Amino acid sequence: MEVQETRVQTDRVLTIPNILSMARLVGVPLFLWLILRPVFGGPNSDGWALLVLALSGVSDYLDGKLARRWNQISNLGRLLDPAADRLYILSTLVGLTWREILPLWLTAVLLARELMLLVAVAILRRHGYPPPQVNFLGKAATFNLMYAFPLLLLSDGTGWLSSLAEVFGWAFAGWGTTLYWWAGILYVVQVRRLVKADTAAD
Repeated sequence: MEVQETRVQTDRVLTIPNILSMARLVGVPLFLWLILRPVFGGPNSDGWALLVLALSGVSDYLDGKLARRWNQISNLGRLLDPAADRLYILSTLVGLTWREILPLWLTAVLLARELMLLVAVAILRRHGYPPPQVNFLGKAATFNLMYAFPLLLLSDGTGWLSSLAEVFGWAFAGWGTTLYWWAGILYVVQVRRLVKADTAAD
C-alpha cells in the first residue's frame, strides 16, 4: 500500500538539513581558493577542490532527502539550498573560466540565465510572491553541471583519463546548460502567469 508523504514546513533554523546547507555555503570560498591557487603561483590543488565539490554534491542530496524524511522542510532551507547551488555554479564558472578551462561564451550563457532569474524573482517580490521553488528540471540541470565541472577540471591535464574526462565533461555541460535554460524559461512562464493573475485580480 502506498503511503502518502506528509510535508510540514517549519521555521526552525538549527535542523540537520539546514546545517548541511550552511556547510555547503562555507565550502564555496574554500573551493574557489583551491581552484585558483595555480593562477596565483601556488601549488595545484585540483584534487582537494574536486573533493570539496564531491562533498557538496553529497550534502546537496542529503539535505533535501533528510528534510523530507524528517519533516524538517523550512523557510530557511528553501533559501539556503538553491543559494548554495547557485554559488557553487558561480564559483566554478569563475574558477574554470579564469583558468581558461571553460570558454567565455559558455560562462556568459549560464550567467545570462542567472540574470534572467534575478529579474523574475524581483518581479515576484514586487507583487508579494516568494521565489519559485526549485523543480525537478532545475535540480536535474544542476546535477548535470555539477558532474560537468569536476570532469572538465580533471580534463586539465594529460593522459587517457584527462581525455576521457573531457569527453564526458562536455557532454554533461551540454545537457546541463540546455536543462538549465529550459528550467529558467519555465520559471519565467510561471512568474508571468502569477503576475498576470495578480493584475487581473486588481
